[in-house]
Amino acid sequence: MAIWIPLVSVSAFWLIVGLLGPFLVPNGPNKGIIRTMIILTAVCCWMFWIIVFLHQLNPLIGPQIPVRTIKWISKQWGNAKVLVSK
Repeated sequence: MAIWIPLVSVSAFWLIVGLLGPFLVPNGPNKGIIRTMIILTAVCCWMFWIIVFLHQLNPLIGPQIPVRTIKWISKQWGNAKVLVSK
């Protein structure tokens, strides 16, 4: 359930920017270009955010620490037998 709150809120924000932003552009010779830039900015920012957000949900690999380093850390911090099973 907690995943839906940021997903919906950030997606709604970029949807509002992409839909309402072009209507706020004043008349001028570059109105079409500025509208296109606003829409493309909203789409690119949303795409970047959604890719990073979804990638962090289920990462393919986690941090990998050598066993020697884990043993050294556990020896320095204590509880070596609890932290390292070998």
